Amino acid sequence: MDARPQPARDDAPAPLDFGGAVLVVVAEIPSGRVMTYGDVAAALGSRGARAVGRVMAGEGSSLPWWRVVRADARPPAGHEAAALEHYERESTPLRWRGPRGEPDAYRLDLAACRWAPEGVG
Repeated sequence: MDARPQPARDDAPAPLDFGGAVLVVVAEIPSGRVMTYGDVAAALGSRGARAVGRVMAGEGSSLPWWRVVRADARPPAGHEAAALEHYERESTPLRWRGPRGEPDAYRLDLAACRWAPEGVG
């Protein structure tokens, strides 16, 4: 058996960095389901919920960004109205706390809609 280092194969995929891995996890969240920023980090073996938020803020606009929520079940900050349209279209379970139109009027029902990738949790 040859123990010398082998050259990298040209057809081997490059390993993902943290940001790329976040985007892969978020892209897999099914319609009507959500993960918290901390859940996404944990799925990657990290405790970096804020780092997940930074990735989503900078690179997540082409993904289902509304499916990544805060730990207290609130939608992404500053995007409550736009997220609500997505949640209603996807029939994501919500809990109402106030009148419609108020930015803080609802929370996601995490017990009903929280999702974890297979093999995690």
